[in-house]
Amino acid sequence: MIEAHGHLAALLHVPNGSPLTEYLSVSYEGDSPHSLARVYVPNGPEPTEALGNGPSYVRAEASFAVLSALSAEVRETVSARLPTPDEASTLRINPGLAVLAITRVAADTAGHVPEAALLVFPGDRVEAIFTTHHVLNERLTHG
Repeated sequence: MIEAHGHLAALLHVPNGSPLTEYLSVSYEGDSPHSLARVYVPNGPEPTEALGNGPSYVRAEASFAVLSALSAEVRETVSARLPTPDEASTLRINPGLAVLAITRVAADTAGHVPEAALLVFPGDRVEAIFTTHHVLNERLTHG
């Protein structure tokens, strides 16, 4: 258990010092670390519902999926940056190699944030694909 401060408190819309549960997962391709995920869930009645009652290793396997089935909106911010010393060590990369960092925030229909995730991928081992589906106004499509 950790306390929310600064960036995490703002992402999760909780006061500084609020208790959070942190789930850490490192995925591998063969013997090489491929990605690092830190998922943060505010403590209280919601985490049990969001994470289910399965063992913690099952929850860690799902760290790249949105944990809360009740999420109405998921916002992901993608950026390229240099890794922190901890990220470089965990991912076994040169500290001068850029990483692709994704900050994912899930919100329910009332605007509550049941989880936030910080995902990190080595820049030389990842590909990002974005697909956009446009919804056309019916008046435009029917005349």
